[in-house]
Amino acid sequence: MTQEIPVSADCPPPMPLERVAQPASRLPAHACDAHTHIFGPASVFPYAADRTYTPPDASFQDLRALHRKLGISRGVIVQPGCHGYDMSAVLDALEKGDGRYRAVALLPPTATAADVRRLDAAGVRGVRFNFVAHLESAAWSEVRDMARLIAPFGWHICIHSDRQSLPELLPLLKRLEVPFVLDHMGRVAAADGVDSGAFRELLALRGRGGAWIKISGIDRISSSGRRPYSDGRPFVKALVESMADQLLWGSDWPHPNVRGDMPDDGELVDIFTEICSGRAEQERILVSNPQALYRFGDA
Repeated sequence: MTQEIPVSADCPPPMPLERVAQPASRLPAHACDAHTHIFGPASVFPYAADRTYTPPDASFQDLRALHRKLGISRGVIVQPGCHGYDMSAVLDALEKGDGRYRAVALLPPTATAADVRRLDAAGVRGVRFNFVAHLESAAWSEVRDMARLIAPFGWHICIHSDRQSLPELLPLLKRLEVPFVLDHMGRVAAADGVDSGAFRELLALRGRGGAWIKISGIDRISSSGRRPYSDGRPFVKALVESMADQLLWGSDWPHPNVRGDMPDDGELVDIFTEICSGRAEQERILVSNPQALYRFGDA
């Protein structure tokens, strides 16, 4: 169920576009932001009545304006929990995106092959499940059954984990018959260091076909939450140096439920290009890898 007009937002808005830094480096052509969300506008696309948070509007038009400023021409929209299973806002964005945008859905356990076929034609390429403490987690049986449903369509399972759930999830994910993507570097804790068991398990995915990691959410793994998230940089560096063929970069705009400093998306681009300075690696992470996984229609 949805309500027509949401109550006041209970989480902060993203940084205004005019305050976002202009990236110091020009990104490769067809660069992709592989992790974004859109919220509403709620007057057009109402939020779910049973949502756990109410964000301020962050429309597809706002996202495209940000991407133009950052020099990004492709993006992936991850269905946010505040819209529940109602994909209307995302499907509208995909229709307007001229093949340059793809999406990851939230789907109920009752979804059918016909539902997946319809969404696939619109540009959806995966299904997301949450396994973090502050969100309702799915049963693993739902993930397993969904993987079987989406396998014929070349989709993947997208996992939002944290350092508590990640060690238990990884052995299960390795047994899936579809690719899997770990959001926000598995949300390991920077305070635990790059030698922590959880992060070593991420690095151990090197060379494993179908295993992908998003180097996004550096603010979410940071122990301080203070820009420019210096304690998160060694994790990005280690992943880039170890497994660039399996990485995707994402901004996480508009940064829902941020608990520290609101990220500057231009600064996030600069953090990535400072760490990943080689043009070949940038092309791989920003262009080739996303094209392989999301199959953009403007190629």
